Formats: sequence, C-alpha cells, structure tokens
Amino acid sequence: MIIAMIGLILGILLGWYLPITYPSSYSLYMSVAILAALDSVFGAIRSHMEKKFNSTIFITGFFGNAILAGFLAYIGDRLGVPLYYAAIFTFGGRLFQNFALIRRYIIEKMREK
Repeated sequence: MIIAMIGLILGILLGWYLPITYPSSYSLYMSVAILAALDSVFGAIRSHMEKKFNSTIFITGFFGNAILAGFLAYIGDRLGVPLYYAAIFTFGGRLFQNFALIRRYIIEKMREK
C-alpha cells in the first residue's frame, strides 16, 4: 500500500510540474482514454476492498481499456460516426457503479465500528 501511495504522490508531482501538453484536437481521445483509466482505478479500489485485487488484471485493464477507448474514438472520428459514445456509456456507467459499491462498503465498515 505504501508503494501505491508513493507512486500516486510522485505522479501528482510530475503532472503538476512537468509542462506536458497535447493539441486540442486530441482532447476527445484523451478524455475518453482518461475515463477508461479511471474506470480501471475505481475497479481496482473496489476489488482491493473485496480482497480480490490482482495486479496483472489491473495493469492490463488500465492500459487496455484506455487504448481501446482512444482507438474507438479515433476510428469513429475517421468514419464520421461518434463511436466514443460507446466508451462513454460503458466506462461511465461502470465508474458510477464501482463508486456506489465503494461507498456502500465504506458505510458498512463505518457502521460495524
């Protein structure tokens, strides 16, 4: 757990101080990829609370979902079809579902004490 906290702090500091930017034309792809990555993070938090966390599944899901979502947005953009909606509905819905389960788990743990 301490390694995860160090990685989180290091990532926040690097993101804060490094001037990394991307063109605004990539904003759709990046937003969908970030949504997919957040879905993986919330899923990892939920699985950790349920004592089912597997780091291999998390890493492959994190990068795989982000790449797939960005690729769907790119292909849809080239075809003129808003395929990114599929990623938004899927990952957005799972994000809120995972958040609800995490919230319930925390509330139940607080009630037990």
